[in-house]
Amino acid sequence: MPDEKDKNNKTEDTEKEAAAEAPKSKVKFEIYGEEMIEKRVKSSGNSGRVYLPPNWVGHKVKIIRTD
Repeated sequence: MPDEKDKNNKTEDTEKEAAAEAPKSKVKFEIYGEEMIEKRVKSSGNSGRVYLPPNWVGHKVKIIRTD
């Protein structure tokens, strides 16, 4: 018979799996920054890649998927 600890572990696993899925609806983000560039992600091996201007090197950026 499963004890309370097993139930909690299963609940935590289910919550982690749900968080890893793509959101079902759009969400709104409000970000303050210096510049914005809109680009499409290109395939790069087993990953994706976005090229940014060289003057952005060393700066902090935030990426938001919009579609």
